[in-house]
Amino acid sequence: MSTHPHRRPTGAGRTAARATALVATTVVPLMLLTGCFALPGTDAGPAATSGPAAVGGDDSGAVGFDGVQSATLQIEAVGTFVDPSYGGYEAAGFGSGFLVSPDGIALTNNHVVTGAGTLKVWLGGDTSTTLNARVLGSSECLDLAAIQLQGDDFPYFAWADGDIVTAGDAYSAGFPLGDPVFTMTRGIVSKASTPADTPWASLDSVIEHDARIRSGNSGGPLVDPSGRLLGVNYAGSNLYDQNYAIHRDEVLSVIDELVAGENVLSLGINAQGLSDDEGNGLGIWVSSLASGGIADAAGLEPGDLITRMQGVSVGLDGTLADYCDVLRTHGQDASIDVEVYRPADGQYYRGQFNGDPLSAVSVLGSAGGASQATGEFTTITDDSGSVQVEVPAAWTQVDGSPFDDQRGNTYQSIVASPDLAAYTAGWSVPGVNVLASQSAVANTSPADLVAEMAAALPQHGCVSAGTDDYDDGYHVGIYEYWTDCGPEKAEFLVVGATSTANDYIVLVAVQAVSEADLDAIDRVLGSFIAEY
Repeated sequence: MSTHPHRRPTGAGRTAARATALVATTVVPLMLLTGCFALPGTDAGPAATSGPAAVGGDDSGAVGFDGVQSATLQIEAVGTFVDPSYGGYEAAGFGSGFLVSPDGIALTNNHVVTGAGTLKVWLGGDTSTTLNARVLGSSECLDLAAIQLQGDDFPYFAWADGDIVTAGDAYSAGFPLGDPVFTMTRGIVSKASTPADTPWASLDSVIEHDARIRSGNSGGPLVDPSGRLLGVNYAGSNLYDQNYAIHRDEVLSVIDELVAGENVLSLGINAQGLSDDEGNGLGIWVSSLASGGIADAAGLEPGDLITRMQGVSVGLDGTLADYCDVLRTHGQDASIDVEVYRPADGQYYRGQFNGDPLSAVSVLGSAGGASQATGEFTTITDDSGSVQVEVPAAWTQVDGSPFDDQRGNTYQSIVASPDLAAYTAGWSVPGVNVLASQSAVANTSPADLVAEMAAALPQHGCVSAGTDDYDDGYHVGIYEYWTDCGPEKAEFLVVGATSTANDYIVLVAVQAVSEADLDAIDRVLGSFIAEY
């Protein structure tokens, strides 16, 4: 009697690494956003809005220090956002902004307004009069947005002249914590200009100061003792009592474009670098999208995780630095290859910004089967916690014990099925094998893994559709798809691959008996993780 292929092969291994536990991770920012949308169970959150028209050059009518409040805005944004920990939610959040011309042009932060469905604005703390606003232009890399208020003859700020110097006095103005009462804090400039990469921006010049800001201050003005603008507050650290404003010169270099309705270093994303609990960067999380923007047109959705752009892994340091460097290199209007993980359906997608829209990466789909997983899934791990994969919730029997092959390699392993004994012995039930090994990289190839796992398949009537290249952006190797296995005519997919860094080798083998099982194969391939 021939050996059933579900038994662990003598020279094989199995598994791989991917980011499927992403929705269970938490964002670990370098600093806290100073204005964000309220998450479920919290009191305050981001704000929304954007879009002015054109900034005049005459500042003779600009407010002085005594008029700072009159030209400072509180912004309420309402929309649906997706948080990596809380999931999707509809909420109102508050931020700040400020007027820069008498015809209603104002500035705020991109993270305050992008993706909001509606924006409401109150001027100077006057809650009796609600103003509407629209976004003109924005930039997620610079965390800036220009908005246009309805009306005219508004009080407005002028920009500070001359150098911004260390130890100079600075004042933060705005509406922290969603409170409609205007607030100002006083401090000094501790760093006049320093580059800063954060989870939500990548800036060449920011001002570090100690004029305290909190959630809700995002997008508010940082001014000098004359009431002239030094920069735009966008981040703060309560732990270290450090506060940050986008430098005046950084703002002035792009304000005309934003006011003219042009986006700058932007794909229309309310984005943040996502990190796990250990601080490992996972990619760029999309919390919301500008309707009709470049990312929206490409097929991105709130809750997606961008993992690679133009062949470059992004967000590995937990910031937007690499994401923004790709835009700086190629320009936001170029066709840019993108790879995306979508936790909502456990699928990986590939496509282009300004090119081919996103489509699911589907090994089984290319082999002639279904490609969209449905139903309830659960995440399982091996005994060591190194290997992880999502499987249908009905596959309740799991063996996570390691094993050694005949070459002396140790494999971390998961085998899962509704009935492990039946899966191991025949073709009547579905199941999965996922194996991973670091030591086997030196003496085993992906082709070896696939060949050894598939060696006995012809004896069971299995018919091969041939081998093909496998590349999911994280692993490179080959796969082979088999049909008509056993009396049940089961289908069987085998993937052998190494990580792109070539530091481990994996094998994934999945058996399908029904249409529902076929749907599950791509979910399995889109979720397996090996962590070493």
